[in-house]
Amino acid sequence: MKLSITGRQMQLTDDLKLLFEKKLSKFDKFFRDDASGNIVLSRKHGSEYLELTITSSGTIFRAEENADTFQTALDRAMDAIERQIRKNKTKLERRLRDTSALQALSAEETEEEGTIIRTKVFPMKPMTAEEAILQMDLLGHAFYVFRNVDADGATQVVYRRADGNYGLIVPENVE
Repeated sequence: MKLSITGRQMQLTDDLKLLFEKKLSKFDKFFRDDASGNIVLSRKHGSEYLELTITSSGTIFRAEENADTFQTALDRAMDAIERQIRKNKTKLERRLRDTSALQALSAEETEEEGTIIRTKVFPMKPMTAEEAILQMDLLGHAFYVFRNVDADGATQVVYRRADGNYGLIVPENVE
C-alpha cells in the first residue's frame, strides 16, 4: 500500500512514520497492490487527531479518531476500518475484485470565517444505488452523491433516514 502521511501545523518524526507503515501493513491482506493510504495528523485542544483514508479499486474506507497519542488514535482508526471491511465482506470482495478504477480524494482548506472552508473533489464512478449506500456506510457519512447506472448516469443522492432506512433523491429538471 502506498502511504502518505501529513502533519498539520506539526513536525512528523521518522519513528512515527515507520510505526504507521508497520501497523498499516496489516491491511495488505485485504487490498490489492493499487491501494493507497492517507493519514492526516493534527493536535487540537490537548488531543491528537488522526484521519485515516484508504482507497482501493474505487472504494474509500475512512476513519477519524482522537486520543492522547497518535498511536492510540491509529489503533482505534484501524479497528474501525477493519469493522467496516468485515461488516461488508462479501459485497466488498466482489467489488474490489471486479473494479480497477482508483478514486482519488483531495481536500483543500482555508481559514476564513463564514466561507467555504473545505472543498472535496473526487471522480464519480457510475454505480447502483445499493453500491452508493455501501460506499456511504463505509465512509460513515449521512449522504452520498453518485451517478446512477440504472438511471442513465443521472446524478442522484442516497441518504440515511432517522428511522434507519435509506432515501434516494432524484433531481427533476424544472424550466
